Amino acid sequence: MIEFRSVTKTYPDGTHAVADFDLVVPPHRTTVLVGSSGSGKTTLLRMINRMVEPTSGSIEIDGEPVADRDPVKLRRSIGYVLQNGGLLPHQRVIDNVTTVLRLDGVPKAAARERAHEVLDVVGLDAALAQRYPSQLSGGQQQRVGVARALAADPNILLMDEPFGAVDPIVRAELQTETLRLQQELHKTVVFVTHDIDEAFLLGDQVVILEKSAAVAQIGSPSEIIENPASEFVASFIGVERGARALHTRATDQGTTVLVDANGRTQGVLVEDDR
Repeated sequence: MIEFRSVTKTYPDGTHAVADFDLVVPPHRTTVLVGSSGSGKTTLLRMINRMVEPTSGSIEIDGEPVADRDPVKLRRSIGYVLQNGGLLPHQRVIDNVTTVLRLDGVPKAAARERAHEVLDVVGLDAALAQRYPSQLSGGQQQRVGVARALAADPNILLMDEPFGAVDPIVRAELQTETLRLQQELHKTVVFVTHDIDEAFLLGDQVVILEKSAAVAQIGSPSEIIENPASEFVASFIGVERGARALHTRATDQGTTVLVDANGRTQGVLVEDDR
């Protein structure tokens, strides 16, 4: 479990990135921090592994303040996935994936064996292990980034807008893959995005943030959609624009589709055979 206790972050220029933030991140679930630019979501994420230090307050992992832990050892114990993969361009895929393992003293042969295991877990062919990042597609690079984060089998996985730089088709594939991985691995995931649909798709717990990480609402996707806590939340998730107000319509082909308030088709209604 990760817990934020009255966390504040003020930069030297007086900018309040985070103001008196409290949150409990439950174990083995995905918590998504969602908000527009400047809402403090990435700052919060980076406080967990001490890439950013709070001005006041504390962050605890299983009751232990992260401030009491060695920052290097802490970071190596937590998986971290960046938007652009963050891969080392001069190293092959196999060496990128084994980075943390080798730093932790794992023998080269054992590290490479583990790397091949996690490459398979994230759906990458073993032949790609000998390529350089520049020889991969954007989606493949992101999968390598996830494999590297999982290589040391961390309990916690931090994901900072990891799919923001790929096209919509690849993004949808990576989102589906993330859901599959979480169903198999049951990590404690903190995921940052500005996309509310991505937040609702991936999050067990969704935290909607306003400026300076002010919490607008915390809840499951269903709870937030069914009962937005404020006009800000209703607007942010699209209720006021009719994006969440769906109704059914029969097509000439006999299919039932879901249509939004603007008359645009949003999906197809499928019969449940169960």
